[in-house]
Parts: sequence; C-alpha cells; structure tokens
Amino acid sequence: QVQLVESGGGLVQPGESLRLSCVASEFAISTAFMSWYRQRPGKERELVAGRAGANYTDSVKGRFTMSRDDAKKTVYLQMINLEPEDTAVYYCNYRGLSGYWGQGTQVTVAS
Repeated sequence: QVQLVESGGGLVQPGESLRLSCVASEFAISTAFMSWYRQRPGKERELVAGRAGANYTDSVKGRFTMSRDDAKKTVYLQMINLEPEDTAVYYCNYRGLSGYWGQGTQVTVAS
C-alpha cells in the first residue's frame, strides 16, 4: 500500500511563494509517475502538474514548477506569484485517478 504525505501548505498573501512536498512511503515506486492535483472551493479536482512536471494546467504555467528526488521518493511543487485563485487543497497523486492519493494540504492565498 502506497502512502503519500503532503506538507508545506499555509496562508500567504498574493504574490508570495510556497513549496509543497510529498513523500511516498513505498521505496519501490518511481516519482516519474507522480502528479499534483488541487481542488478549489466549489470546484472539481483538477490536474495542476502531471507526469512529474511534463505538463501543467494553463493557469499555473510559468508560476508553478514540479520537481522530484527519486532517491528520497519525494516530489515538490514550487509555487511563485500566488494568486487568490490558487486557493485550494493540493493533493499528491501516484498512478492517476485510480491510483493513490495523499490527504491533501491547504493553500490559502489572501491579503
């Protein structure tokens, strides 16, 4: 059973930055198959950064960067120039919608 644990969320002001982390419990997995999703208030869950950062949703391009450290089984989501519309619970995912999910970390962007 793969367990994913996110951290790094919080309350920031518009224009500030945050870095999220997600650590996988299972040593055998590859971080190449990990992604970041988010669920904004009143919205469905959406893909933010997929396939270990190979693609990004349009609204975050140029502001969010996904990186990974396979030796540590950890992926990161560096978020800069945050906007109120980025307020959401951010989830780490392994192996797609039918795969494994973390518990989520709240990011709130407000002045």
